Amino acid sequence: MRSLEWLHGCATALVTPFTAKGELDEEKLRALIELQIAGNVRLLVPCGTTGESATMTEEEDRRVIRITVEAARGRARVIAGTGSNSTVSAIEYARHARELGADAVLVVAPFYNKPTQEGLDAHFRAIAEAISDLPLVLYNVPGRTATNIAAPTVLRLAREVENIGAIKEASANLAQMMEILAGRPAGFRVLSGDDAWTLPLIALGAEGVVSVVANEAPDLMSRMVELALAGKWLEARELHYRLLPLMEVNFIETSPAPVKAALAMMGLIEESLRLPLVPIQEKSRARVRDVLSELGLLSESQSPVFPNGEENQALKNKFEGTLREAKVLGHPAS
Repeated sequence: MRSLEWLHGCATALVTPFTAKGELDEEKLRALIELQIAGNVRLLVPCGTTGESATMTEEEDRRVIRITVEAARGRARVIAGTGSNSTVSAIEYARHARELGADAVLVVAPFYNKPTQEGLDAHFRAIAEAISDLPLVLYNVPGRTATNIAAPTVLRLAREVENIGAIKEASANLAQMMEILAGRPAGFRVLSGDDAWTLPLIALGAEGVVSVVANEAPDLMSRMVELALAGKWLEARELHYRLLPLMEVNFIETSPAPVKAALAMMGLIEESLRLPLVPIQEKSRARVRDVLSELGLLSESQSPVFPNGEENQALKNKFEGTLREAKVLGHPAS
């Protein structure tokens, strides 16, 4: 089970498009997935933090995972977010994801409970045992959960639990991340949980990123990761600094509000969030617009825009074609 050769590169932490009424917009979700695949993204992560899973019902989570698996159609792997602060619930969600065809599950540290390291260890072991035939990716994001999965805990789980095969690391603690990279067993994968940390972590041995920026610029972010993994540091660094303002502005306010505002400006989704998240303030909106404009991701018409000429015209064609296909097949927009 430890063998996860496919788990590398740029994974997109998918936003969940909602209609103006706050319902799941299946048509736009399918089109966004098509856009990711056309942009050379081969790993899709639905129902994570960026997907607003904390405000979605269990039924909606299952629906989003099902749509993602169906839309990927074997062209991309699906790592479904199935975390909970209840171990019993997390096991149930992980089993549902397995039944729906997910290739792996992403399990965040329990939030609010603030378990000890022993509690974290027991939590992840219980979930992994319940889905022993499915890879489990740990997700460490202390800024959201109030609990840090310490490096010794990660390494113990990696060595002792066969199907715990990777971690999405978003602690922003470089010393901790290096301890994991240096001590991990063979085959255990480390993915950056922050776009801006991707290049330095790959330089230290990481295999990729679970990216927010890839929602807006999948071709550019996937290319940057590919270059870094190939050791083409000058080209990768150039793209890193080109994308850095977007990486930063996506967190100018609580994510995913800024990235949803950006995607709405690009004409890709409605700017619809679920409370307690609210649309970004006008000052932040102006900054988001400036960054998108600098990257060439906006047009006067506000229709879906894809930079860099002929290559990205293909992305536009894919996006528009998928919208037409969804209508023909009768997939509702909810």
